[in-house]
Order: sequence, then C-alpha cells, then structure tokens
Amino acid sequence: MLTTFTSYQLITKDLQKSLARTAADPVIARDTAYYRENIGKVKSIDDFLGDRRLYAYAMKAYGLEDMTYAKAFMRRILTEGIDEKTSFANRLADERYKSFGAAFNFVRYGEVTTSLEAANEKTVENYMRQSLEATAGEEDQGVRLALYFQRKAAEISGPFDILADPALLQVVQTTLGLPEGGNIDAQAAMIKHRLDIESLKDPKETERFLKRFAIMWDATNNTATAPVLTLFNSADTGSGMDVDMLMSLQRIKFGGV
Repeated sequence: MLTTFTSYQLITKDLQKSLARTAADPVIARDTAYYRENIGKVKSIDDFLGDRRLYAYAMKAYGLEDMTYAKAFMRRILTEGIDEKTSFANRLADERYKSFGAAFNFVRYGEVTTSLEAANEKTVENYMRQSLEATAGEEDQGVRLALYFQRKAAEISGPFDILADPALLQVVQTTLGLPEGGNIDAQAAMIKHRLDIESLKDPKETERFLKRFAIMWDATNNTATAPVLTLFNSADTGSGMDVDMLMSLQRIKFGGV
C-alpha cells in the first residue's frame, strides 16, 4: 500500500493524464456525453431541475452531490441568483452555492445561460476533477483531502475560509495538530498564528504543507503504510519536527519511492 503523499504525487505529477483516465471511465464518459448533448436545450430553471441527469451532473461538478435531493433549496439559489448581495447564495457561508449560482445564472442571462462556457466546458472540467478526487478517496481519503486542498489553496484568504469548509479544516487540523471544536474566534486566531495563509498562494509552499499533512494523515490513519511514522505524534510535528527528515524515513521504508 502506497503512502498518502506518494499516491497524491502519482496523481498530480501528470494531472492532465490522470483527468483523461477519469474521463475514459465508461460511466463518466456516458454521463458527460449526455450532459454535453443536452445542457444547451435547457432554457429555464424549471427545465434544468426537471432533467435529473443534467441537474445531478451539475451538482456533482460543484461539489454539491450530497444536496442533489434538496431541489427546493437549490431552486432558491437559482431563482435569486448571485448579483444581489442579499441573495440567498450570497448569504450562505459555503462558497460552493455561489459558484453553482454563477455557473447557472439564469437571473442574469436567461435562456442563453446554458450556452455559456461556465455551464458547459467549465462545468465538465469541474466534474472531472470532482470525479478524480472521489475515486482517489475510495482508496485513501487522505489523498482526496490533499487533492481538494491543492485545488482550493490559492483561494483561501483568511482563517474563516478554512473554518467554513470542513475539508479544508480537516487538512489544517491534521497537519498542525489543532484540536477540534471550541470557540470559532479562538480557532481562527490559532490558525492565523500557526499557518501562513498567504504562503499557500505559492504552489511549492502548498506542496510542502501537503507533505506535512500526508505524513500526519498516515501516522494516524494509515499506520500500515509506514509504521515508522507512529514514532511521531501530531504535537511533535506541529511544533517543528523536520518534515524532510520524516520524508527521508519514508523513502528508506519504501526503497527510495
């Protein structure tokens, strides 16, 4: 069994090839073909919600698969749009709803909404990435979290962005050994103190951060992949244990992988 970071690297080393393999999956290819052939026929919110295959595809593309059942909720997102600050989507802390509302902005664009790039190629690209992450998570949930964090890192502007996203928060808590729960302002202050959020806009720094995450994830979830990691607890790593040294120990374990 590969370590979390090794699996993550195998996927991201040639991300386009990984996405192409995902697209070639028969079920994904069939659903994508249906979406491409039919999304342009949708002229209204009723049309969109009325075609379950199109709607479900779009929901998964924006990470909202678990909310597919909530059509009344999503209808309100679409009906109010995102152009007004007081709209429903803009009042929600979860940015995924705003992204969905932007891609399917019937309020602004009306019947031509589904002919625009956001509802077409951008949505298909998002679907492929979501599918890739989900498939990776079937083998190792840590890999899925790492891929998600990599995708979102540059968009993080402050600790509350992390606190509002359970997946981002799990990565940060795991990496830094932060406690779960507690006062939200205290959590925000702790994250701000322990994590240089601005550095995450640099892909190299994000990779280094994810290397630390993978080590701690394996230490607490996949101990069979690298038993030597159980020698180090999260407090040790969070307080400055040299991550490169731990990675060297992993390479020894796996013969230089």
